[in-house]
Amino acid sequence: MTTSKPKQSPRTPPAIVVAMDGTSASGKSTNARLVAKALGYAYVDTGAMYRTLAWYCLKTGVDIHDVRAVGTACRRWKTRLANVDGSVRLLVDGYYPEREIRTAETSAAVPHVAAVPKVRDWMRDKQRECVRFGDLVMEGRDIGSNVFPETEFKFYLDAALSERSRRRSADGIEEDLAKRDKRDSERAAAPLMVPLGATVVDTSGHTPQESSELILESIRRRLGDTAAARTADSTAA
Repeated sequence: MTTSKPKQSPRTPPAIVVAMDGTSASGKSTNARLVAKALGYAYVDTGAMYRTLAWYCLKTGVDIHDVRAVGTACRRWKTRLANVDGSVRLLVDGYYPEREIRTAETSAAVPHVAAVPKVRDWMRDKQRECVRFGDLVMEGRDIGSNVFPETEFKFYLDAALSERSRRRSADGIEEDLAKRDKRDSERAAAPLMVPLGATVVDTSGHTPQESSELILESIRRRLGDTAAARTADSTAA
């Protein structure tokens, strides 16, 4: 008697992650949204996740200067990820504090909670979970270097300091960007850096549409090369 082997379902390919890192006011958010929309990928703003924790600490009375207290709060708060209209959000007790995380008070608290090593470890794990929503465009400061170092699609956005300062002022925000660059790059846990293998995109003098199109061209070219390589491997096998 011959026993037939059960048919194996084709292996689901891993989600594609486009990592968009860079300095403040370099255009990460705008470009990431444009690229995600063009490709039909989910958009993930990891900075919003750190802002949400900062808001939560302020709301619950956690001392943002107490490293241990912040780390404990991050481990214990009740959160879940949700894809809302193509954007992945971190909900706290089912609520997304969309306006609250953009206040000046929350913004001032973010650097303190973001520098806590246990917080960055927790965030890394949570951000890696986002692949359950499919292909992603994820923007932040350590995506290509720490969260998804294995991705083939890494971009690092930057612009002249004068240009970035002008953009911040146009948004009604006064910030010492040079000081922030220094603080982020010297942070002990997952410092800001150009990820290995990343394509550096200087957005100075370019509109978001122009710079995002350059990024899209690179992604589509690599996707084509990857598909061709897989086809060749399949044929050879």
